[in-house]
Amino acid sequence: MADSPSRPFAHVDAPNAELYRRVMNVFTASKRRFVVHLRPEDVIGALRGDGGPAVTQEQAEDALKSLEGWGNLRADPDTSRVTTVEDFYRARFLYQLSREGEAAERALAVYEQEIGRRGELQAVALEDIRVRLRNLADQPAHPDPAVVHNLLLELIGRLDSLAANASAFMGSLQRTIDLHEIDEEAFLAYKDRLIAYLERFVSELVVKHFEIAKTLRAFPEGRVTALLMLAAEREAADAAPGEEVPPTGQRLTEWRDRWSGLGSWFLGDRVHPSQAHLLRTRARKAIPDLLATVSVLQERRAGRSDRSADFRALARWFAQAETDEDAHRLWRAAFGLTTSRHLTLDPDAAPPDAPAATSWLDAPRVEIAARLRTSGHYQRRGGASKIVDRSKQRERLAVQVAAEREQTEAAKARLATGAPTRLSELGALDRQEFGLFLRLLGDALAAGPPGPDGTITTRTGDGALEISLTPLGGFAQIVTDDGVLHGPDHEIVIVDLNAAVARR
Repeated sequence: MADSPSRPFAHVDAPNAELYRRVMNVFTASKRRFVVHLRPEDVIGALRGDGGPAVTQEQAEDALKSLEGWGNLRADPDTSRVTTVEDFYRARFLYQLSREGEAAERALAVYEQEIGRRGELQAVALEDIRVRLRNLADQPAHPDPAVVHNLLLELIGRLDSLAANASAFMGSLQRTIDLHEIDEEAFLAYKDRLIAYLERFVSELVVKHFEIAKTLRAFPEGRVTALLMLAAEREAADAAPGEEVPPTGQRLTEWRDRWSGLGSWFLGDRVHPSQAHLLRTRARKAIPDLLATVSVLQERRAGRSDRSADFRALARWFAQAETDEDAHRLWRAAFGLTTSRHLTLDPDAAPPDAPAATSWLDAPRVEIAARLRTSGHYQRRGGASKIVDRSKQRERLAVQVAAEREQTEAAKARLATGAPTRLSELGALDRQEFGLFLRLLGDALAAGPPGPDGTITTRTGDGALEISLTPLGGFAQIVTDDGVLHGPDHEIVIVDLNAAVARR
């Protein structure tokens, strides 16, 4: 079994993969505590305390043997507790992580970390890069190699963290803008903070990018090579003997690539813009994209359907069509594929008796105006229609709209107080107030499902009012000009969001 090739990732998709992962987690946790060897009973004790399903001794020992066979673990004979001849002949092993198994666990940890990475725009990393780059530029003519090496390591490490987190954040931001796997309520709740976050990072990036690029351009080429050589020589001093490539030259090539990456991030031209410029452009573009997404969500709340929803509904209708004839009729009705009626006949000629679907070959002869034959278009004789003056109608309509707006504002001022009120304590409502109340009540009841305490919170389609409705028990009656409304009593809170923003 020891001669078989190692397959340290085989346990990930094997049967009982969950048990194998639990066992490997026990070994990695022990390795962090500097415990190298574990006996089967140690593994069983750790499995009993990890919160997972119960594991028998036989299951644990089979898992250890399987992991040893795949190369994740190494087994050494355990002779430390042999007291009898029977104990000597009975197989006892001490298990530890093999080199392949430890590498596989690190790879899986990195994979899980990258998959779960949400990312962030690290404005602090920009400041760290600027400070370390300035410290590197201020080094004397014969600097300390340890200081130069540490500054370069910190500089490249911060750049790597900045690039990886920015890429992850912009990816998650695009998924947010596209509304993939996101809670719409949560998005509306934190959109203002997200936009402020983007604006702060863009402003920091503009200032720090200019300073970093200026410092990089001030570095002489010979000075950069000397500093990178110091770091390469310091790393090569610890290289193991027997390498085919000279260690100093190999390390110097690696450091030149890293420095080139630093330059491509902050230095660019019109043909090849820098990565910092591209990130700034993408972050700026994300702000109007987020606002457009908010508009889409408001349209959805108002009940307007988008084109994708229309096509899905049409697809369901096609699937439910009983015959091909029904499907053809639906096709013509949906896409306007009606028969051609674009010809204009002579107004003095009698209309044809044949239906519009009749073939040209079978239809009777029709007289067409000479103007249509010669010029390709036909225009009726006579004067143009007189322009009707509708200014008075528009004035009456404007007065009516202003009056309705004034009534609506008065009703809003009456109801949108921002204070919790029982429905039974609303008092009498006039016709305009009752109409607004019914619309708000309908929006709240249709927004469900309610929260743990039964509260429903929603906003109107235009985003102007926020309604919270909490059941209280009992019944309420609301007196209106048209009668009395009876129903379950609730606590209602109506907030005028526009007024709240104006007060701020």
